[in-house]
Amino acid sequence: MSVAIIGGTGIDALAGLEAAGERVCGTPYGAPSGPVEAGSIDDVPVLFLQRHGRPRALPPHRINYRANLWALRELGAAAVVAINAVGGIHEACGPGQLVLPDQLIDYTWGREHTVDEGGDSPLRHVDFTEPYDPALRRALLMAAQEAGIACRDGGVLGVTQGPRLETAAEIRRLRGDGCDLVGMTGMPEAALARELELPYASICMVVNAAPGLDDQPLTLAAMGEVLTREAGAVAALLRAFLTARRRV
Repeated sequence: MSVAIIGGTGIDALAGLEAAGERVCGTPYGAPSGPVEAGSIDDVPVLFLQRHGRPRALPPHRINYRANLWALRELGAAAVVAINAVGGIHEACGPGQLVLPDQLIDYTWGREHTVDEGGDSPLRHVDFTEPYDPALRRALLMAAQEAGIACRDGGVLGVTQGPRLETAAEIRRLRGDGCDLVGMTGMPEAALARELELPYASICMVVNAAPGLDDQPLTLAAMGEVLTREAGAVAALLRAFLTARRRV
C-alpha cells in the first residue's frame, strides 16, 4: 500500500520521487486535478497528486476534492499526507514555520463536501471529533524530531473559501474563533478522507502573516520566497517520515 502526498501551492513536484509513471483514474465524481504520479521514495511506494493541477489552474473552490480522494484510494493509498500553504494568525505561527494542525474550522461554502448522496447505503455520520489522524500525526512529528526539523505540534486551521485573501476584520474574527492558521484547501479534503477511511494529516507551511496582523505589505513575491524555502523543509520531513515507515 502506498502513501499519498497531496501537493499544495509551491509543491509541484515531489523531491526524491523515483517515478514509475503517471496513472489516470476515473471516479464517480469526474476527473481529479490531474494524473497521479506513482513511484517510490527510499523504496516506499508513493502516490503524488498536485491539488491545483499542473500547470496550476484550479483555484481552491474549483478543486474536485471528491475525485482526488477517491482516485488516491482506488490507486492503493493507505494514508494521505496533505501539504497546505497557509497564513499565520497565532504569534507562534509566523512565516517560515511548519505546523501540523490538530483541529480545523470550516468556513467554506458551496463545495461538494461529501460522497454521501443518499440512496440505499447507510448515512455516513462519520466521527470528525479529531479531523486529523492521531497516529499519522504522531509519526510525522516523530520523524521531524528525529531529523531535527522544526515543526509545531498542533493548531487550529481555519479554512476559508478563497481565492481572495481575507480582510483584516475576517482575520480578527478567525482569531476570536480560536484559529491559529488560515488556508483555503483544507476542507472538504480532510472530511472526505475520513468518509473514505483514509488516515489523513496536514503539513502546513506558513508563508505569510495573516492580513492585518503586521505592517508588512502582503505580496505574492514575498510569499513565493518563503514557499521556496519551506518546500525544502517539507521534502526533508517527508523523506524522514517515509524512511521511518519503511523500518516499521
